[in-house]
Amino acid sequence: MAGYVGILVSDPWLQNQFTQVELRSLKSQYHAMRRESGPLTLADLPSKMSKLRIVGENLTEEERDSFLRSSYQNMRDEVDFELFLRVYLKLHALASSKLGTPAKDSSAFLKASTTTLLHTISESEKSAYVTHINNYLGEDKFLKQYLPIDPATNDLFEIVKDGVLLCKLINVAVPGTIDERAINMKTVLNPWERNENHTLCLNSAKAIGCTLVNIGTQDFIEGRCHLVLGLIAQIIKIQLLADLNLRKTPQLVELVDNSEDAEELMNLPPEKILLRWMNFQLKKAGYKRVVTNFSPDIKDGEAYAHLLNVLAPEHSNPMMFTVKDPLERAKLILEHADRMGCKRYLTAKDIVEGSPNLNLAFVAHIFQHRNGLSTQTEQISFLETSPSDAQVSREERAFRFWLNSLGNSRCIDSVFEDLRDGWTLLETLDKISPGIVNWKIANKPPIKMLFKKVENCNQVVKIGKQLKFSLVNVAGNDIVQGNKKLILAYLWQLMRSNMIQLLKNLRYRSHGKEITDADILEWANTLVKSSGGKSCMSSFKDKSLSNGMFFLELLSAVQPRVVNWGLITKGENDEEKKMNASYIISVARKLGCSIFLLPEDITEVNQKMILTLTASIMYWYLNQSIEDKSSTSSDSENGSQSEATSNSTLDDAASESSIE
Repeated sequence: MAGYVGILVSDPWLQNQFTQVELRSLKSQYHAMRRESGPLTLADLPSKMSKLRIVGENLTEEERDSFLRSSYQNMRDEVDFELFLRVYLKLHALASSKLGTPAKDSSAFLKASTTTLLHTISESEKSAYVTHINNYLGEDKFLKQYLPIDPATNDLFEIVKDGVLLCKLINVAVPGTIDERAINMKTVLNPWERNENHTLCLNSAKAIGCTLVNIGTQDFIEGRCHLVLGLIAQIIKIQLLADLNLRKTPQLVELVDNSEDAEELMNLPPEKILLRWMNFQLKKAGYKRVVTNFSPDIKDGEAYAHLLNVLAPEHSNPMMFTVKDPLERAKLILEHADRMGCKRYLTAKDIVEGSPNLNLAFVAHIFQHRNGLSTQTEQISFLETSPSDAQVSREERAFRFWLNSLGNSRCIDSVFEDLRDGWTLLETLDKISPGIVNWKIANKPPIKMLFKKVENCNQVVKIGKQLKFSLVNVAGNDIVQGNKKLILAYLWQLMRSNMIQLLKNLRYRSHGKEITDADILEWANTLVKSSGGKSCMSSFKDKSLSNGMFFLELLSAVQPRVVNWGLITKGENDEEKKMNASYIISVARKLGCSIFLLPEDITEVNQKMILTLTASIMYWYLNQSIEDKSSTSSDSENGSQSEATSNSTLDDAASESSIE
């Protein structure tokens, strides 16, 4: 369901769950229900939703009623359009799980926990993640009053309700992601402050690579265990796999024979690198089988026995190789790991049952603790990073996380590798401009034949030209061949087109007037000046932006209470500039802006990322203005606004001031 944004929905998460057509259809049905009986309550929905596709066809009225009563405390609560959409999404997922079909746009990690509404969680996983949180956050000054958490209870799901623990856990996984000055930290938070923390958490989680599907701020407030645990699992996974790349662990070069293989290794997702490392060590140990997963291939414990023996032979127990009972072998394995000083992420039963998440965490921790690779790192030229390479890496990261946030069918681990068949680009184009892709001539993965990949990428280039992208002398084969410069250029124009389109639909009263980069620039300067700010931005590459003052004044202009000026530096040196940039990003995410830039993009004035930051703030501001007006208008007025939006053109020409 992930897709186009509707102007009548203010929640950023909800906005991304529906196409424009779906939103318009549901809005119409919502109004029809209200016309029949006046104001809707939760108690009305089980019967009223019988006419809805999937939800009405595959769930009985009794099932819908039972689910709602178990999910909401007061069935007399009135249902506005956003709550109607939330209920629809949850019932849709319930119907999908009942049919045995996976919910759409599911996360690869903890798929069952994050995409179904069976409300079952793994007690072993909960215990492991609680132990992890206690270990890494136990000394935190603010969280000391709540930690350690007892893994035998559900206290974890109560503590996360204020959002602080989740924000701090993200910073453990990827240090510096959230500027803690932006977190609302008080013993008692009001609903607004609590919502800000959760919004900051969700936008920051997306920015470090988490896949968030069917998770919103309300789910944390209501303590939905399976969704909370699913997000925590993804954050911990990112932390545990952080060192599995050649930049941070150059010793991984031992796994390859030449620089060409090393380039391939650099583009692998961390899980596959971890498996490759495990098999490298197992081969040294004389183990004949190849481990291809973290579940059935390790259930008998033999792979673990050989792995730990080759990494730490001084702690080995010969009985690991002679014992017949897999459960007994698993217990000996964990005793060996304890002697190595490795934290336990699983029990012997989890090994025998093949818990994929806990086994991955266990192997990742073994790698962190003792990887068994040579400390003598070869000096290979491709590991040396030039300033331009660093910027390419940052841009690749930003575009990758942006693509993954859209809810496409596949998770992208490397834009230079995973986009080469054209499929994900076609999916993204269809979200940005619904109906523009000719799916009849598209080839769905897996694609083995090269010419079919070229066909997909040719359509990607053709649509790009329709959208007025700058694609001189670019052919589909350039994408298939993984041309980094061209892929980044295309993705930049795709991201920019998406943002311009969102802004254009919010400004439907402009009667079709195109939104240009110049309009965004003028809007920002006008708002800062009208609010009494002293800063000015001459362009998106204005070097004066590096100290952060302009964006602090802009954020203060769109929401006066969000910037704490007592925490701001003067931005007179590099350290102060970076502090301001970090605060700007966290405050923008706290408002609800979904952005993927890093502090360096502000301090170095990366004009592409500066434009996306400004446009994201503008989108949030205009969306809030429309929602404020909508809340005071009649239902009929809202309907006409929706219709005006749906009729707006979806083609958007690049402005003269667009970035090359």
